[in-house]
Amino acid sequence: MLNALRDAFEIGRHPLRFRSARIEAADGFAVEHLAFESAAGETVRGILTRPEGPGPFPGLLYIHAHGNHHDIGIAEMLDGRPALQGPLGPEFARHGYAVLMTELPAFGTRAEPEESARAKEALWHGRSLAGQMIAEQASALDWLSNRDDVDAASIGAFGISMGATLAYWLASVDPRIAAVAHLCAYADLDTLIAAGAHDLHGIYMSVPGLLKIASNGRIAGAVAPRPQLIGIGDLDPLTPPRAADTALEETHALYAAAGATENLTIHREPDSGHVETAAMREAVMRFFERHLQAG
Repeated sequence: MLNALRDAFEIGRHPLRFRSARIEAADGFAVEHLAFESAAGETVRGILTRPEGPGPFPGLLYIHAHGNHHDIGIAEMLDGRPALQGPLGPEFARHGYAVLMTELPAFGTRAEPEESARAKEALWHGRSLAGQMIAEQASALDWLSNRDDVDAASIGAFGISMGATLAYWLASVDPRIAAVAHLCAYADLDTLIAAGAHDLHGIYMSVPGLLKIASNGRIAGAVAPRPQLIGIGDLDPLTPPRAADTALEETHALYAAAGATENLTIHREPDSGHVETAAMREAVMRFFERHLQAG
């Protein structure tokens, strides 16, 4: 399964090449404005926030969301977005992490070509836009883990919505991610299809033949025995209870088979929708503190 997933997620096929950095001081942390180049020659913006000092610090690969706001992209890092309680880049840095975000294709300064055009081109060639996104994030992880001020053995991944999906999909095939926390994007896809709710997802997420390889529950379960936090709200149309329960059953079984049920954390809110809540943020901070900073 893992080899098939790595192929579906196009690992190694979309490298990012580092080009430049501009560093500025912020309120209690540092910000690095980065430029990479994609395999197709696009300029890819990056932002790294980190504590002041030499480190090494635990790292976080933070993947931005979709939200039908193609203009936001990497601005989520410092400015937040409507689904978040507030910006997380500064908060993660003040909690002791070196945090990297790179802008995904079809967002921000990469908004053209737009999502549908990019996805259709990839699908017609037997690939996917999600595959490009995941492969670029794996390359960003290469760069982050090679920094002298980052503890390569303590790097986590985080995202909400689209960023959540990409975070646990990448973690399933990349053992360098020591822990993953994701919010508002965990559900069994077959159940969503049966309910007619699958079209709420963007076309970026259409990976050819994915469900012949594994369900979302099995993909998330492939992270075991590494720590994973799954955050969902029962009023979220992307993670309705029946679809979430189906996925959870499979993920729980794989963590149990790995003898690691204590490393699977479920944060579920019956009255929450497709948004980060204050309780979710607190749970994420506790989770990473326990699993990335315990040493």
